[in-house]
Amino acid sequence: MKILLLEDDYAYKESIQDSLEEMGYAVDAFEDGQKALDALFENRYHLALLDIRVPNVDGYEILKQIRKAKLDLPIIFITSLTDINNLSLGYELGCNDYIRKPFSLKELQYRVTQALNAYHMRTTLDITLCHGFSYRLEDQSLWFDAMQIPLTQYEKKLLFLLVKNRGNYISTENIHAYVWEDKAVGDNDIRMLVKKLRDKTDKELIVTAKGIGYKIEKCHA
Repeated sequence: MKILLLEDDYAYKESIQDSLEEMGYAVDAFEDGQKALDALFENRYHLALLDIRVPNVDGYEILKQIRKAKLDLPIIFITSLTDINNLSLGYELGCNDYIRKPFSLKELQYRVTQALNAYHMRTTLDITLCHGFSYRLEDQSLWFDAMQIPLTQYEKKLLFLLVKNRGNYISTENIHAYVWEDKAVGDNDIRMLVKKLRDKTDKELIVTAKGIGYKIEKCHA
């Protein structure tokens, strides 16, 4: 697993990096907030440890950008700030935990392990789809790597129906009944909805059989 570390205090940075690497994690360490933010969008990380007060882009802003982009990884703040307003702001923005300075390396290792275990338990409920996509049953969301794909209400309902019955064709009549319920729509509306999903994913993710219906294949890779 790969961890991003943002800490502008050299002694803390070296100590934390050494400790995590001893646990078997790969660690990319930064002292500059902008460089850390760039790395988060260029690489795949399983967890980020962020100091708050760092040069150029602070930890709060980095967390905002991570959640805005819907990057899926746990975030732990490392900080000497103790004011309740600062702590509340971090949780409101979507951080998973705080480690307050000074701290022991044993506490650091414990909190990192707990955050990664919780993340693993949640993501093991994901359904792997073909072409690099995954589907999260918990909130019926679609992901490509760590990036969530935005879906409309109708796209979400169609995708759930296809994923739930993956490997089997679903007729246009059944799609109509589930997605639109009693609303009057035609086959063209279904084709347009399928097209919108394909435009957001992969052209081959949804398979069409003329006169039969649509399906998502089971992924055996």
